[in-house]
Amino acid sequence: LARFEEPINLEETVVKINRCTTVTKGGKSMSFSAIVVVGDKKGSVGIGFGKAREVPNAVSKAVKEAKKQMIKIPLNGNTIPHVSWGRFKAANIFLKPASPGTGIKAGASARAVLESAGIKNILSKCYGKRNPLNVAKATLMGLKALRTKEDIEMLRGVKIE
Repeated sequence: LARFEEPINLEETVVKINRCTTVTKGGKSMSFSAIVVVGDKKGSVGIGFGKAREVPNAVSKAVKEAKKQMIKIPLNGNTIPHVSWGRFKAANIFLKPASPGTGIKAGASARAVLESAGIKNILSKCYGKRNPLNVAKATLMGLKALRTKEDIEMLRGVKIE
């Protein structure tokens, strides 16, 4: 099993930090959860979710998980090769390639994933639920579904014009 070589210059983006409280007979117990996106801006991106009693520990756990979950996505210049849909639980996201100069038209959590992947021009629309973790994971699913022309030619064994 080939391990994914870890890129040297990874950028971390904290998408959301959530404060959680659990009530026990001893009183209230506070903890934090963090959603972090890690990417090299050259086509590699990963999402991590970490929980801990303090914010820095939660973020470091999330970064560690994001590095484990990294995937490589195909880029067409600085956009995506084709239209794609991503779905995770009740969050759906539509991703569409855009012409140069458009920029990233996306919400906060989807933007973090797309920027970390190195995409500079893209249009997106979120449907269904807008939970930050599920939207980020749906975006990643949409990016995972991308195929280049060469990939499809290899799969089908025919030349595409």
